[in-house]
Parts: sequence; structure tokens; C-alpha cells
Amino acid sequence: MIPFLDLKSINAKYRAELVDACARVIDSGWYIGGSELAQFEQAFAQYCGTKHAIGVANGLDALILVFRAWKALGKLKEGDEIIVPANTYIASILAITENRLVPVLVEPDEQTYNVSPSLIEKAITPKTRAILPVHLYGQLADMPAIMAIAKRHNLLVLEDSAQAHGASINGKKSGNWGDASGFSFYPGKNLGALGDAGAITTNDDELAKTLRALGNYGSHEKYKNLYQGVNSRLDEIQAAMLSVKLKHLDTEMAQRRTVADAYTRGINNPLIALPTQALQNSVNDTESHVWHLYVIRCEHRAELQKHMLNNGVQTLIHYPIPPHKQQAYKSLSSLALPASELMHEQVLSLPIGPTITAEQVERVIAACNSFQKC
Repeated sequence: MIPFLDLKSINAKYRAELVDACARVIDSGWYIGGSELAQFEQAFAQYCGTKHAIGVANGLDALILVFRAWKALGKLKEGDEIIVPANTYIASILAITENRLVPVLVEPDEQTYNVSPSLIEKAITPKTRAILPVHLYGQLADMPAIMAIAKRHNLLVLEDSAQAHGASINGKKSGNWGDASGFSFYPGKNLGALGDAGAITTNDDELAKTLRALGNYGSHEKYKNLYQGVNSRLDEIQAAMLSVKLKHLDTEMAQRRTVADAYTRGINNPLIALPTQALQNSVNDTESHVWHLYVIRCEHRAELQKHMLNNGVQTLIHYPIPPHKQQAYKSLSSLALPASELMHEQVLSLPIGPTITAEQVERVIAACNSFQKC
């Protein structure tokens, strides 16, 4: 069986470095808020091209805390509207509603799966205060256009970069376009920890200071609390693991692009729609996509997934149910979002990762091309 993602083999490549990093933390006797975290934050901020990176417990907390900080700073208030793509993972919506803000779901571009700038503009009302573009599957949303819209309408922009570590447009990376960005380091991400972890990037000094306090019980100084905060911290061991993995991220992204290119060139089944990579007018426009997921579409998805499994290929669905059709958001169930709903019915993710072999890639391609409608 070709696994969708073999985390064991991915981490095995760096086992000695990871073990050394873990031992270093154990031997230090310092496990929260120490030098490993400071070093990773500095390295990740430098990688993204931002002034600040603030480690937090997970990717959802990263998004929640930014909205919470903007409320604390008087930039948002309860009831404000946040524009978000309708086909995102539910975490993007949870971050909005957790802060008693109102999600305004808009349809994505049907070619790139990312939020459509033209539909963002149409969705803006007097209550709109921010845009939450999600760089879905590893491809940056059209950030030049989105930032231009935000500037015209004086809106905040929070990037959801959970799937787009290292993706860029014209050399400017994910996490450095908006006013802030939330990252997830869930183990299956392109930059994955060995447990839950996340980070926020920003160039805003005041926001960074507020975020650090909010994630540490609202405390800016020990036993002094400015805010009613939470406990959301990136611990020393995960920071040390991430420092190791960050050094290899660009190499792994290149390996993912090689696999994606092979799929795109090799799969020619008319029943399968391949992903589209938007041209970004970059010196190297391939940088815009880091292929966290290689997502195809098929009208006969259930049959195709069964066919792939019968041919020894594990596939996954990202995501089977759109947020507005989840029980948690039954108040949104009446929304008419046909493009998003169709995507959720048709999308299927093929195996992709830095350790999949050329022979396995050819087997995946062959399985796709041999599929026939029953």
C-alpha cells in the first residue's frame, strides 16, 4: 500500500538531529519559554521575512489570538464581519466565531480553490473589518489583489498559512503579506512538529507584544496581567524539533514540486480534473505553490477512491463536508454556496510528500489513468 503520507519515514531522515535536539532540551532543565523557542522564533521570522514570529500551542490558537489581540487593541469589536472562503477547513471559521465575530463566507476561484478577490469586494459591507484569506492546499491566494482591496477599504488581513509554509509570490513569502498570519505545525504539515504546535508572524510591534501577553495568561510581566488571556505556548521540545525541520524545508518543498509535476504531466484521464497553479508573474512562478496537498476532482469520487485503494493507493478527502453544512454551524446551512459544495463533493487528495519514490509516483499515475466510470 502506498500511504498518503509516511510521517515515520519523513522524520527518520532527521532522526539523529531530532534526538540530539530533544536530548539538548531534556538536559537543559528548561522546558517552557527558553532559548530553543527564541531561536526558532527568530529563524522562522527570518525565513518568512517578518519582524516577529510568536510561537503558540497550535494553528487554531494562532488565528484565534490574532483576532483576540485586534479586539484588545480596539481594531475589532464583537459583531464585526470577517470575510473568509467558504471551502476552507472549519478551523478558519472557528477562529472567527470564537471571538464573537461574524464569518462572511464567499465562494473560491474554481481553478485555484482559493478565495476569489472579485467576490471579496462584492461581499464587503459597512460592518466588514477584516479578510481571512486561506492559502489552501499550499498555493498562495492572490495576495497582491487582496491587499489592494484591503487598502481601498481600510480592512485588516489575517493570512491562514497553515498549509503554505514557504509559498511565495515574487519572492514574498506566506506570512509576510497580511497584517498577521497564523501557521500550523501539525505533524502532517509541510513544516511539521512531532506534536501540536503553531506560530503567528507579523511586522506590527504592538500586535506582537499583545499576542505574547495574551498567549501567556494575559501577562506582560510575571504576576501582572494586562488581559484576560489564555495559556497557548510553543514548548521547548517542539521548538527544537521545528528548528531541525526548518533547515530542510526548502529541500522537501522541491521534492514535493517534483512529485506534483510528475502527476500533472502523467495523469491524463478525462474523468479526472487536475489542480491548477496560478501564474503569479514571478521570476520563478513555481514558488507560489508548495503542494501541501495534490488535490484532484472527479464526479465519481467514491468510485475513484475505491479504485485507488484496490490498486494499493491510499487517498484522503480534504474536506468532505463544507463548514456551512456542519452541525456546529447549522445557522449557516441555508447559504447558497454551490461552487464550494461541489468542490467538497468531488475533491480527492493523492499521496504526496518528500519521501514518496519515483516508482510509487508512477503507480499512482497508472492507477489514476486506469480508472473508468462504472
